[in-house]
Amino acid sequence: MANPFYLGIDLDDENAVVSFFQLNMREPETVSTVAGSEMFQIPMLLAKRSDVGQWYIGDDARKIMLLQKDAGAGKLLSRAIGHEKVFVDGEKYPAEDLLVVYLKKLIYLAGSLGNPTAPDVLVISLDSISREVTRLFADIAPRLGLLADQIMLVDRKESFYYFAYNQPRDLMLHDVCLFDCREGKVSCCRLERNMRTTPQVVSLSEQIHSMSGEDRDAAFLQILTECITGHIVSSVYLVGDGFEGNWMKQSVSFLCRGRRAFMGKNLYSKGACYAAAVRRGGMEWPYVYMGDSEMKVNVSLKVRNGDKAEFYTLISAGDNWYETVGECEVILDGPPEIDFWLQLPESREAKVEKLQLVDLPERPNKTTRLRIVAKPLSDKKVQIQIKDMGFGELFKTSEKVWEYVMSC
Repeated sequence: MANPFYLGIDLDDENAVVSFFQLNMREPETVSTVAGSEMFQIPMLLAKRSDVGQWYIGDDARKIMLLQKDAGAGKLLSRAIGHEKVFVDGEKYPAEDLLVVYLKKLIYLAGSLGNPTAPDVLVISLDSISREVTRLFADIAPRLGLLADQIMLVDRKESFYYFAYNQPRDLMLHDVCLFDCREGKVSCCRLERNMRTTPQVVSLSEQIHSMSGEDRDAAFLQILTECITGHIVSSVYLVGDGFEGNWMKQSVSFLCRGRRAFMGKNLYSKGACYAAAVRRGGMEWPYVYMGDSEMKVNVSLKVRNGDKAEFYTLISAGDNWYETVGECEVILDGPPEIDFWLQLPESREAKVEKLQLVDLPERPNKTTRLRIVAKPLSDKKVQIQIKDMGFGELFKTSEKVWEYVMSC
């Protein structure tokens, strides 16, 4: 791909925000539903006009739903995850089917602006990721015209990470903070990076606060004081509908003392575009992120490549543990055992797990081929499966499989 087209969609049960990016662009651009405006949020509503049988999304769907009873539906994300059936215009649809229609319309919106009609990589940014969510999007990827490796999931905190570290250097010299205000709660996320490691390890701390009382400005100022005091913060980003209105006076004054502050609604979708550029586009990236969905440990094998001993990494710290799987084949050299090395990215010490291949058939040295698959069970726990593959026509496979669970 000479100049791949990346699409980032921030998605929840209420709205979607769509941004797109190519490597020749200065930064991602966001799709507006009204030309020349910054109306970026597209309500997660899907409706069908009964007279023409045409599907509509967003505000257009809302208008149809006001005129036609039972013409549409909302909250498609949670309904699809829950495998619900939804009635629209007298017909029952799986919510997953309606979510596919909605997403296709979003992709078409971006393509109608002179972009390619289909993205090379689509990144969905969500409030949180689970096994159920991962399976849902793996199932619907082909229906969007995408291969499995053309769709990625990130949570909003990871989108923030990719966005923050793609900004000008002066905005990320020190810590970077994000405040997300919605439904009476404020989430404060602070990114810190360890510049003594290579790559630099980035960690994220989060606090959740309630925005109580009639004086929102005073309440938010108190939250800011608790979250920022004691830290050197280069930049602050405000997102979420809770910041709408001209109510921030004291809090803005505090925010802008020695730091830069920004407010908007497309940070997550832009961050999703940057995630695609970094993880799939080969963009130079000197950081590794330690978030909720990321592996906290490297899992490696010590192997011999010709006359040279080296480490082969099965799982890398920073990989999304819901998605990553490590796999390789090796020739056994020596006794029936394999050493796995578990190492935290900020540590020079490694924990070595020696796994015994009990009841492996006796064969001459270097005549046993093993397939090794490493599948994370959590951000610190990995299931290892080792299968005896035999050795061509000389030695048939015994079909034996060994399974272990390792944690750090």
